[in-house]
Amino acid sequence: MMRGGNREMRRMLDKMGLEMKEMGEIEEVVIRTETKELYLIKPQVVEMKGKDSTIFQVVATDIEEREREVPSIREEDVVLVMQQASVSKDRAIQALTDSKGDLAQAIINLTT
Repeated sequence: MMRGGNREMRRMLDKMGLEMKEMGEIEEVVIRTETKELYLIKPQVVEMKGKDSTIFQVVATDIEEREREVPSIREEDVVLVMQQASVSKDRAIQALTDSKGDLAQAIINLTT
């Protein structure tokens, strides 16, 4: 922990070119990974802005973790959507993901 507390920390941030402010009443912050979602309930969020970037510091005591439902997409399905909709592999995969693996819906979404 730093001696001098908040004042010294602000001076150090000023030297580094960072502007720090606390973001008011935040209800929740959601972090999504490939396999799970983390819900940070009523967190304290501090925003630190620099010249080229922004840093968010999040502190939460109540965390809820949920598994994400990841649809399994077969390579044959991707190829079929690519051919039928005349799109790239990335767009075909995204369409299949958005339609939760429904081939017909993925093709319709890409062609209309």
